[in-house]
Amino acid sequence: MTRPLRFAVIGAGMAGILSAIELRQAGFDDVVVYEKADTLGGTWRENTYPGVACDVPSHLYSYSFAPNPDWSHTFSPGPEIREYLERVAREHGVLERIRFGTEVTRLERSNGRWTVEAARGGREHVDVVIAATGVLHHPAYPDIEGLDDFGGAVFHSARWDHRVPLEGARVGVVGTGSSAVQIVRALAGAAGRLDLYQRTAQWVLPVPNPAFTDEERARYRAQPEAMRDLREELSKTFTEGFANAVVDAESPQVKMLEELCRANLETNVVDPELREKLRPGYRAACKRLIISPHFYEAIQHPNARLVTDAIVRVEREGVRTVDGELHELDVLVLATGFRVDRFLRPIEVTGRGGVSLDTAWAKRPTAYLSISVPEFPNLFMLNGPNGPVGNFSLIDVAELQFAYVMQLVERLAEGAAREVCASQPATERFEAARVEAAQKTVWVTGCRSWYLDDRGIPAAWPWTMDRFREEMAAPRLEDYDLVR
Repeated sequence: MTRPLRFAVIGAGMAGILSAIELRQAGFDDVVVYEKADTLGGTWRENTYPGVACDVPSHLYSYSFAPNPDWSHTFSPGPEIREYLERVAREHGVLERIRFGTEVTRLERSNGRWTVEAARGGREHVDVVIAATGVLHHPAYPDIEGLDDFGGAVFHSARWDHRVPLEGARVGVVGTGSSAVQIVRALAGAAGRLDLYQRTAQWVLPVPNPAFTDEERARYRAQPEAMRDLREELSKTFTEGFANAVVDAESPQVKMLEELCRANLETNVVDPELREKLRPGYRAACKRLIISPHFYEAIQHPNARLVTDAIVRVEREGVRTVDGELHELDVLVLATGFRVDRFLRPIEVTGRGGVSLDTAWAKRPTAYLSISVPEFPNLFMLNGPNGPVGNFSLIDVAELQFAYVMQLVERLAEGAAREVCASQPATERFEAARVEAAQKTVWVTGCRSWYLDDRGIPAAWPWTMDRFREEMAAPRLEDYDLVR
């Protein structure tokens, strides 16, 4: 290494913790992690709603270098995941590198370095910025008239107000995505009445979630190789059975998923009228597939009710639907998802030659291999635009991306280049190929989802995970602008 480098990592969630650990392992000690909150954890810090859990198997949603023998369930609850991230950060010396309560508001490229500005003041200069700012981060609020008029408690699922009592309360949940389904499962039977306001029905895959036994956990502690074998087996099953399937709408695996989802609905929803209300009018996996073995049981609880009439407005007493009925409520939960086009924003980012990221992304966010943007040298994103999202392990994705980024960083450290970013032609070729490949995915088979951009094109990796791993193996340096 001939050139010392200073790093800024933005975000102390899963990918930010990974970055700090891997940089230290590679011998880079001048690293600052900027975190706007007072604690780490990213999405697992912000999503604390009842029933929050991961829909990726726990042993796959773990760092490869930090297996956890003590996961409680196949799909572990959110607090357990956050505890895992905190433990890994503590054991790997990440905490002392994090500046909590420091929100980055501006990044500017000048004189061959990045200037980092924070909301609380101060300017620092770094050589490399790694953006680990997350995807499902900025809450999306519905455009419903009268939300501010509601007399009870109203909050987004990612901003849960734990001061609000729910026992015996009349609770309304708006939305039918993963968060809403988990909330319904947790509150059915606890709330006095539970209304789920459904705009679009969801296909539900009833994957069981058994607890690991004491004997299994003891074996994993005693035999780390058993955990490695389990992780590899899960990765293979997940990749072949799902990740590689959804990018081919006609794959036999997608058809099998459809059959499983249909059988789940037919077998487990007794009332024929409710069953038809819960039946989607699109193919399974077109929208992000819901993983839940108990949702249909929960929505059929005596105190639960599915409301499919459109919401006209929110009033002081509750929700008014298009049929004129007023649904009186004490609590209104907005499980309405996230703004998935933010990435680095709202940080003001100015690259080489004064070009702003808002200008570069005026139409929509794009990045070469979801990592690098032309004219923004030495700025790398983990889980950036158009990467593998959805029912995948984003830890796996981030690890692959970081290993790729480190090969570019090594060019900087060795003095082979002072600046590196994707070239405009390479980015345009990648985007054109991505858009063409997206036409074959199940995501374009007739539904509206957060995967789709303003053109109706899936804003996601449209090829197999196998190809993603191949792409991440080594950068094609001819696709990069290298300034010596």
